[in-house]
Amino acid sequence: MSEENAQVVAVVGASGVLGGLVARGLQERGATVVAVGRDAGRLGEAVPGATQVVGEIGDAALGDRLVAHCRQEHGRLDGVVNAAGVVAFGTLVDTDDAVIEELFLTDVIGPLFLARRVLPALGETKGYLANLSAVVAEAPLPGMVAYAAAKAALTAADRALAREARRSGVQVIDLRPPHTETGLATRPLAGTAPSLPQGLEPQQVAQVVLDAIEQRTAEVASGDFA
Repeated sequence: MSEENAQVVAVVGASGVLGGLVARGLQERGATVVAVGRDAGRLGEAVPGATQVVGEIGDAALGDRLVAHCRQEHGRLDGVVNAAGVVAFGTLVDTDDAVIEELFLTDVIGPLFLARRVLPALGETKGYLANLSAVVAEAPLPGMVAYAAAKAALTAADRALAREARRSGVQVIDLRPPHTETGLATRPLAGTAPSLPQGLEPQQVAQVVLDAIEQRTAEVASGDFA
């Protein structure tokens, strides 16, 4: 596919392990990728050749800047993949209010801010919005109450939004991978990760994500990643 005819896909959280794999996989499948994240240097290392939009997903203006960038640099926006996320561990009683706020800002509120702003542009191209939720949306765990609630909220939003967006021709995709060895559990906002079984390899999860995007699969449950 020529660059002129390539789909333009923004990957939010592209400097992360899973986001980077998805972004590079999209490039390999012929897409023009726009890398979105907090650090320009890390984005450049993670997704060489991609144009960039630097910012925080919790910033309501990020989606506006992303759409403006895609229109100016590429003339269109065909897809958005949100792979940004944070985690925290510990009982709810021991979790600070600020941690709960940051979890929901990054894992729920930010993605909703983003969706509001990119959906009109995606409607023009009959594109897609894919959010990476998590297995805890299906099976909440003690010691991860706030995180499980945030991911369950994101999945609920995706399911409702899929019905809203259908009229404009936009496909909303909810992806709920099981524990994956990305290192995220070693960088929590708070607490210490419980003893977890060996997670899936990020490459395996990214492949399922890429296939779901290509096939426009509405939901990919945790069991479908194995």
